[in-house]
Amino acid sequence: MTEMAYMIDKPLDAAAIAAVAEGAPLALGTAARGRIAAARDIVTAIVARGVPAYGVNTGVGALCDTAVDADHLRQLSRNLIMSHACGVGPALPDAEVRAIIAAQINNLSHGHSGVRLALVEALVALLDHDIVPEVPEGGSVGYLTHMAHIGLVLIGEGRARVAGRTLPGAEALAVAGLTPLVLEAKEGLSLINGAPCATGLGCLALARARRALDAADAIAAFTAEALGVQTLAFEADVLALHAAPGIAETGRRLRARLAGSVRLASGGRLQDALSLRAVPQVHGAVRDALDRAGAVLDAELASVTDNPVVSGTPEYPVVRSEAHAVAAGVAIALDALATATAHLGLIAERRLDRLVNPLVSGLPPFLARVPGVTSGFMIAQYTAAALVAECRRRCAPASLGGGITSALQEDYLSHPTAAALDALAVAGHVETILGIELIAAAAAQDAAVSPETRAPGTAAIHAQVRARVAPYADDRPMADLIAAGADLVRAGFPPA
Repeated sequence: MTEMAYMIDKPLDAAAIAAVAEGAPLALGTAARGRIAAARDIVTAIVARGVPAYGVNTGVGALCDTAVDADHLRQLSRNLIMSHACGVGPALPDAEVRAIIAAQINNLSHGHSGVRLALVEALVALLDHDIVPEVPEGGSVGYLTHMAHIGLVLIGEGRARVAGRTLPGAEALAVAGLTPLVLEAKEGLSLINGAPCATGLGCLALARARRALDAADAIAAFTAEALGVQTLAFEADVLALHAAPGIAETGRRLRARLAGSVRLASGGRLQDALSLRAVPQVHGAVRDALDRAGAVLDAELASVTDNPVVSGTPEYPVVRSEAHAVAAGVAIALDALATATAHLGLIAERRLDRLVNPLVSGLPPFLARVPGVTSGFMIAQYTAAALVAECRRRCAPASLGGGITSALQEDYLSHPTAAALDALAVAGHVETILGIELIAAAAAQDAAVSPETRAPGTAAIHAQVRARVAPYADDRPMADLIAAGADLVRAGFPPA
């Protein structure tokens, strides 16, 4: 986990949310505290004057025209948490839950929600003390559900993981010396509203995709050397004929990784297969797509996605309903992120096939020690093919899922959270596919490349793999190698 601390005064970016998700500390700055407190004064004035305000002193959804009297505003906030905590399925991992909390803190810190500073500080305390609410993965059409399960723990309900134990919400808070909150007017709605779930999960998916992309560049070079590719297609002047920054950057990385390779110095085939020759074009397109997704997520983090929003002053309070929480832009961007990430797996599996397929590799069949007696990487390639197929299914656009909820009041849904979960799932599959390619390429290097002829950049990868994974002779479950390869991909490789 990173040790860098993040302070919210201005909005965080996607990289910061991902870092907090993975353990970095987060704190509220003076400016953010001031904005939060000022917005709360406005909500207090709205309640005191009886100004009709959605979710503050009315019901929600199709019940928006049902007034709620002042004596029941606390009950309304609590009830919203209870009724909206309807998630289903397995619990999200810790990093995903932390990402959602960090994005919600960022959202409330814009100062247009009107919650108390104490509520935002309570969310920060969950991160500080590594209290991870148990949040079911499924059951959300866009927002509401996941944050409701986080809200349960803040009020002493639900369950949370603390130091490896799952405890009731109140007990989890008590471990850290915290007490449950009593939610005031609007706080129940603001806790569950907005797009922090999709945005937080999307930031984490983007960070994992970026790391997978960097690893994919290194692994593609490792495979290229093992297969003896012709590197003219990677030269800077050739790649510059296509005006795409991602292509240029990928080519630069490949050249740096392969510089000094004696094996490749004498050239190779007149023209290699596309899975080898088109690495700059494919990885480059992914790199450009990830940059576009990052820009959308950064814009979302710089935006208010609560509803309603408050502004003005306590003397002249303003409350307005809008639809920023729909997050259609995030949904579309995360659909694209999943598809782009999947292309890394698609081309990696094809490179893997060229490593193990005796019809094209020039290497021992399936990289087996004693072909026939041993199967080597034959079925590992099946596993990669299965994961590619799963990625294809996950890349059906979630944003087109549609649906109608709340008695026609919410009759357009963009499913940004589903898109984020798909992007995370695809990133995980791609890490594994690349891990399989990595360990197979190491076996191919052992079979075809003398240590003294390797490029320094590929020699470093080979050493990193062999420090963790011994050569394979059908002497242990292949699954163990695959898991180790995926771990190496997630850890990354030093620049060449």
